Amino acid sequence: MKNERPVLIVTLFLCALSMSCSSPAPKTATENKPAEAKPAFHSTYLTGREALQEMYIAARAWAPDAKPYNLQSIATKDDNGQDGKSGIWGAGFASASRRAIKVFSWSGIKANDAPEPGVSNRPEDTYNSANPSTAVFEMAFLKIDSNEALKTAMKHGGEKVVQKQKDSPVFYTVRWNARENKLTWRVAFGEDQNQPKLAVDVDATTGEFTKVEK
Repeated sequence: MKNERPVLIVTLFLCALSMSCSSPAPKTATENKPAEAKPAFHSTYLTGREALQEMYIAARAWAPDAKPYNLQSIATKDDNGQDGKSGIWGAGFASASRRAIKVFSWSGIKANDAPEPGVSNRPEDTYNSANPSTAVFEMAFLKIDSNEALKTAMKHGGEKVVQKQKDSPVFYTVRWNARENKLTWRVAFGEDQNQPKLAVDVDATTGEFTKVEK
């Protein structure tokens, strides 16, 4: 009888030890933390100069001497460009050292007819410096942005077009005008950018009205 008490104590101790060892380990703070939800996507619309700057950074990573030769907005069914901005822009860059051109695009929207959001590019092609359609320009010449060019274009016929067709798409293109030796915005009103109802040219450096085509 005298030995029964110590044996009982040892038995109870071993049982408690066994239960503590078999109990599940407490969850860490990381395991307890719920999965974070991804932030909702919000469409972004930029002016031409803002979008060109985004693509310029990518172009310089492709070729340190890359210079733009054009900039163009792309209208979608949900974006008519009447605020001087666009959810999609495209730009061509030329590199003399690589003797190549490369087309980049910037997208701030998600749509079936839109590139993936961000900056993307196409395979490079051969560059011919004598080709007037790929005449490069310095970024510093682009002092007037697309929304400012729109204001000038509205004063020279654009306002009448928009009044007649409130949802009329507006397209923006920048090119170097070799004949006049200046950088020019072309603001085109209408469904077809190549055959617009109205096209107004604006000096992209001074903001002055250049000409209008109907």
